[in-house]
Amino acid sequence: MCLVRNPKVVILGAGYGGLMTVTRLQKMVSVNEADITLVNKHDYHYETTWLHEASAGTLHHDRCRYPIKDVIDTNKVNFVQDSVKLIKTDEKKVILENGELNYDYLVVALGAHPETFGIQGLKEYAFTISNINSARQIREHIEYQFATYNTEEEKDDTRLTIVVGGAGFTGIEFLGELANRVPELCREYDIDPKKVRIICVEAAPTALPGFDPELVEYAVNQLQRKGVEFRIGTAIKECTEQGIIVGKDDQTEEIKAGTVIWAAGVRGNSVIEESGFEAMRGRVKVEKDLRAPGHDDVFIIGDCSLIINEEINRPYPPTAQIAMQQGEVCARNLAALIRGKKELEPFKPDIKGTVASLGEDDAVGIALGKKMVGTKASFMKKMIDNRALYMVGGAGLVLKKGKFKFF
Repeated sequence: MCLVRNPKVVILGAGYGGLMTVTRLQKMVSVNEADITLVNKHDYHYETTWLHEASAGTLHHDRCRYPIKDVIDTNKVNFVQDSVKLIKTDEKKVILENGELNYDYLVVALGAHPETFGIQGLKEYAFTISNINSARQIREHIEYQFATYNTEEEKDDTRLTIVVGGAGFTGIEFLGELANRVPELCREYDIDPKKVRIICVEAAPTALPGFDPELVEYAVNQLQRKGVEFRIGTAIKECTEQGIIVGKDDQTEEIKAGTVIWAAGVRGNSVIEESGFEAMRGRVKVEKDLRAPGHDDVFIIGDCSLIINEEINRPYPPTAQIAMQQGEVCARNLAALIRGKKELEPFKPDIKGTVASLGEDDAVGIALGKKMVGTKASFMKKMIDNRALYMVGGAGLVLKKGKFKFF
């Protein structure tokens, strides 16, 4: 008697897209229909959109993460903690640091790497807000600069200068938290707040590029009021051990700083290009059903996927909102393939709104078709954060990790 083998579904990455795929798929298919394996470098998921808070020290890094096994059904999903090295599509195989996996259907949701655009010295001397460990490192480094400033005989004020490269969402949200955190550090370590400089450098002609100009103006004004200096239309040319070199209108300037944080862009995971997928900055322009062109058994979602907004003929930004929506569609399409269906569901982003926080009790955004600023926008931001938790882990996860201090 010939036994029919269950199809093997392998999901790489437990970020927003991967975790949404696996938590939805485990509800759709039985153990008799598919063997599901989730691979992730860590045994926890972290909320990438909260890392700016952990980096500034306004939220403990443990609040930003939770164990993967808290939200997956281990009777249906095999969890493998390992790093992905290569995908061999011709052999339907994933090479891991400590082994390999065969697949019938593969979901690549490996997340992003920082994009340095070839700027010299960034990798060596700048921090990036990219994961739990980097966030912890930034927080500890900034606190160390404040803690040791008064121990020096000749005080070096540039140690208290913090440069943030990039005024996109990550940069602006980090600046909001940092502007709230610095007065606390000054009180704690007996430092004159006037000694501290927070400088944001952005190459684009505006902060929050592509965002509503009225909301951008509000955000910049609020941050300036808290002491943030903006260098808009100014590019970082080089990062050094002493700070950065910037350029504007053929003029260059050195800004000495004890801390440089790069928050000006991401690219898809390097595994994408190393595995031979045709990509732009590590992102694959996927088919409407989220499969990689020429690979009917490989789905690519989240930061590794590229989807064009046909209304403006530009890519959608790689956001958590889109990654989670992709995860839902991906799960339904996997369930359809497992059951032998040929017609798959096309993915169309449903942008419900975008909100950028400016600290604990301030934010700007557009939600439900309306512009919002201040505490109302901040309330909406926390509700969005809580909704993301609810969609993955239900009310229990919201009660454990959710944000409830609204005003």
